[in-house]
Amino acid sequence: MNKLPCPILLIILLLPLYIQAQTKPLTLIQTIEMPDVPSGPWADHICVDVTGHRLFTTMQAQKALVVLDLDKGTVIQNIPVGNPHSCAYRGDLHEIFVNDSDPINPGVKIFSDETYKLIRTVPLLHRTDSMGYDPHLKYIYAVNGGESENLDYSLVSIIDTTKGEHIGDIKVESATLEDMDVGESGLIYITAEEKNQVMVLDPQKRTVVTTWPLMKAKTPVATVVDESDHRLFVACRTGDYYGEIVVFDTRTGKELKTLPIESWLDYMAFDQHSGRLYAFCGLGHVYVYQKKTPDDYVLLQKAETGLLGKTGLVVPELHRLYVVLPNLAWKPAKVLVFSMQ
Repeated sequence: MNKLPCPILLIILLLPLYIQAQTKPLTLIQTIEMPDVPSGPWADHICVDVTGHRLFTTMQAQKALVVLDLDKGTVIQNIPVGNPHSCAYRGDLHEIFVNDSDPINPGVKIFSDETYKLIRTVPLLHRTDSMGYDPHLKYIYAVNGGESENLDYSLVSIIDTTKGEHIGDIKVESATLEDMDVGESGLIYITAEEKNQVMVLDPQKRTVVTTWPLMKAKTPVATVVDESDHRLFVACRTGDYYGEIVVFDTRTGKELKTLPIESWLDYMAFDQHSGRLYAFCGLGHVYVYQKKTPDDYVLLQKAETGLLGKTGLVVPELHRLYVVLPNLAWKPAKVLVFSMQ
């Protein structure tokens, strides 16, 4: 049998690793402008219609949910909403659910995805803000109450999207709950900003299961869970220009390590298939970390976005990542579309 020379064999073995290292995880491929959005640094969480290739963006400066055609790169509709913060989409019902912190009529607003007209409102307390969605139960979990109601606690209200009804609440001892993630187990991981804590909620029992303090960083904002390896990522705005992602062991509630990022993050996502963690930072970058092992993460890229590009969406089904940029007077509001390698 003829044997390959050692140098050639080494090249064959290392070539795939070299190619992977040279390929950036994110590549900007499209920019979609939203010309009707006025000046103002306010845009929040978004959602997508994967089948219909539509993106729903919560443009607070416009007081609207802006519907984008991802194929044509154009605005389809501006849906009036008092103060939109987050949304979810159910294609089987042809309905869009929007958390609206309207000062007069707060709650979850339900719109038709065909006429874009309001179907009904599910009333909640003021500061109807962040949202989690359980795709198995078809439940929305909506943060409301707290400091805006002069309360020292908040509610995570449970909305049955099939019935369009408010079916219960989880009372949480925090006046400023922020972002949440709903794991495959059904547990909710949510940040309590003023307490510098992460709370784990059981929506079936409608109770707080446990609370984990943050010692390695400050001002927790976003969470995302990797349940296969028992890891929770908590993104923090520790300083004006820098932040950290704190990695927790969900079996023990212990902090394991931190991953450096910029500050003013408002959204984070973990792609289970690729093992990549995406952190959207308002100083102008998306940080992409690769999981090597449950305890080892490598920074692959700092993809440039723009000032206050702190929210967006990772859509593995479309191999796309979206970043929302508000209108800052000198540049129009837009969505940046990145391909995901």
